[in-house]
Amino acid sequence: MTERILIVDDDDRIRKLLTMYLEREGYIVDEAGDGAIGLEKLKKIEYSCVLLDIQLPKLTGTKILREIRTTKATPVIIVSGESDEQSRVDGFELGADDYVIKPFSPREVVLRVKAILQRTKSSVFYIPEFSAKDVLVFNDLIIDANSHKVIVNGIEVDFAPKEFNLLIFLAKSPDKVYSREELLKAVWNYNSYVDLRTVDTHIKRIRKKIEKHSKAVSKMIVTVWGTGYMFDASKN
Repeated sequence: MTERILIVDDDDRIRKLLTMYLEREGYIVDEAGDGAIGLEKLKKIEYSCVLLDIQLPKLTGTKILREIRTTKATPVIIVSGESDEQSRVDGFELGADDYVIKPFSPREVVLRVKAILQRTKSSVFYIPEFSAKDVLVFNDLIIDANSHKVIVNGIEVDFAPKEFNLLIFLAKSPDKVYSREELLKAVWNYNSYVDLRTVDTHIKRIRKKIEKHSKAVSKMIVTVWGTGYMFDASKN
């Protein structure tokens, strides 16, 4: 099956250039010149990868990324003129898989797309050790690996795909300490461009969402200072 790529950028020249290079490699390419059109396409079509600018008319790339990450794990490469460290960190924390700074080499972008799609093919997004029947139960916490649902104190809590992956990865090995690097490799398929603080940010979000319904359950995700994180089932 031929992979389908979406380019969301208000610069027509950049869209045409990337489209030309990607089509040469056999990809089907769709284009969107503003954020609203881009989001509409994302809702209707399942793309293999998205090349997303940040500064877009009508709807920013940041808002698009934040919205799609609530429901989809589609690989996203940010292509932006914002080169400062904080912009890159913010992008990764929102769920971007890679970050390319303008101006760029179109051949480099194609290689990055290939690398991400290869990682996607070679790994199962949701933890491969789990079968369709697996449900983890820790008193007031239930994690259903099949439906990707999390129940805290009887209430279903919504998690973004990466948040769910991180939680279930920790929960499947109680009392095992994982470094941030190990979590990046397991949950994000590791990317040298991803800042280690991305893990910390996702942990904070998971705890915050759980704490609304049970402070005891939120304490099951333990920070091991100087090392990383672990899941302690005895806390509940």
